[in-house]
Amino acid sequence: MILPIYAYGQPVLKKVAKPITKDFEGLEKLLEDMWETMYAANGVGLAAPQIGKSIRIFLVDSKQMMEEGEEDKGIKQAFINAEMLVEEGKPWPYEEGCLSIPDITGDVERPSAIKIRYQDENFETHEMVLTGLNARVVQHEYDHIEGKLFTEQLKPLKRKMIKRKLEKIRKGDVKASYIMKFRRP
Repeated sequence: MILPIYAYGQPVLKKVAKPITKDFEGLEKLLEDMWETMYAANGVGLAAPQIGKSIRIFLVDSKQMMEEGEEDKGIKQAFINAEMLVEEGKPWPYEEGCLSIPDITGDVERPSAIKIRYQDENFETHEMVLTGLNARVVQHEYDHIEGKLFTEQLKPLKRKMIKRKLEKIRKGDVKASYIMKFRRP
C-alpha cells in the first residue's frame, strides 16, 4: 500500500526516532509498504519518519542511481536501529533532494566514507563500510532518523534563498507526483 509522505513542517521529521524490537507488530507489512511508497515517488531512500512513524527504520536503493551496467555497485537494503560508527574522508558536495521537501535541491557536503551498524529484517546485526554515492544516500536517510533534514546543511545563502519555498511546503502549497501529508495549522 502506498503511504502518504509527510511534508516539511511535520513535527515527526524533527524528532530523534526510537529503536524497535523483534516483536514490533506489522514490521514485514510496514517494510513492504515503505518500499512500494519509495518507488511510487521515484525515491532512492525513505525513512520511517517520512511516513509519520518515529522509529529507526530506513530503506535505500542506490542501484537505480548507478550507471547502466554498474547497478551491482549500488545497495538495496532496509536498515533497522542503525547507528553511525564512523564518518570520514574528504567532504564532497552533491546536489540532494528529499521526498518530504519537493522541488528543492541543494549541494550538501558530506564525508566520503562511513561505517554503519544496523539490523536487517531478521534483526541480525551487520556492519557495513560505504563510500561515494552509497555512503551519501545512507547518510541522508540516517539524518532522517536523527531528526535532521538536508536543508539544514545547506550554505547560509542557499537556506535564505529557499526560505519562502519551505514556508509554502509547510502550508501545503506545493505539487508533488505522490501523496503528501501536511501539517494542519
